[in-house]
Amino acid sequence: MMRTVLAVLVMFSAVWMVYRRRYKLLNTILAVGMIRRLAISASMNIPSFREKLLPELFNTKSHTN
Repeated sequence: MMRTVLAVLVMFSAVWMVYRRRYKLLNTILAVGMIRRLAISASMNIPSFREKLLPELFNTKSHTN
């Protein structure tokens, strides 16, 4: 019983630490070119993500005054 409680506490602490430093961890992971390419190609396979992102990237409207 005590071992289970300790395991749950350790798991909770690990998840909390990752959540707290999520952006720093993400930037560190995506700094590796191969992982960044894999992440981008995987995200482009998600139809809803692609439908929202591509029109914004290739918007041909002029923003001049």
